[in-house]
Amino acid sequence: MSQAEAPDGGNRRDFLYYATAGAATVATGAAVWPLISQMNPSADVQALSSIRVDVSSLDIGAQLTVKWQGKPVFLRRRTPEEIEESRQTPVDELPDKIARNDNIDSAAPATDENRALDEAGEWLVMIGVCTHLGCVPIGEAGDFGGWFCPCHGSHSDKSGRIRKGPAPENLWIPVAQFVDETTVQLG
Repeated sequence: MSQAEAPDGGNRRDFLYYATAGAATVATGAAVWPLISQMNPSADVQALSSIRVDVSSLDIGAQLTVKWQGKPVFLRRRTPEEIEESRQTPVDELPDKIARNDNIDSAAPATDENRALDEAGEWLVMIGVCTHLGCVPIGEAGDFGGWFCPCHGSHSDKSGRIRKGPAPENLWIPVAQFVDETTVQLG
C-alpha cells in the first residue's frame, strides 16, 4: 500500500478535489452575492413604496395633494352633494366605463361606488395625472366641476371619471386603505 492511499479506499487526491471544489463554491458565492444584492431597490425607493397620510384636518369639501412615487395624489373629502351627483351619473354616458381602481377587480364598472375609498363615498383618492399626456389636472374646475386638464382640455367629473376631451381613461385609483379613522395608507 502506497503512502497516498488511505485504508478506507480514499486518497489525498480525492481530499484535494473536494477541498478545492468547496473553496471554489464559497469564493463564487462571495463574488456573486454583491452583484445580486445590488439589484434590490435602494432604501429611498423602499421608503416611497408605501406612505401614510394624516387626513384628520381635511374638512368636508376640501382636497389634499401629496407626492407618492413621484406622482401627485389627490385625497378629496367630498360633500354629500358631490357624492349624490356622482352616483346619479349612468356608466353608459362615460367614455371610459372601467373603474381603474387598483383596490378592486380590474374589469369593475366605473360607478362612483367602485371609485370611492369608503362605502359612504366621502373619500376619493386618485393619482393626479391626466391619462392623456401626463399633465396635472386642476381640481374643482371644468365642465363637470371635478378636474380639468388645461393642457389639452380633458374634463373629469367629481368622481375622477373622464367625461370630455382627449384623455382615454379615468384618473387612476391607487392601492389605498384606511389604517385608522384619520390615516390613509398609499401603497
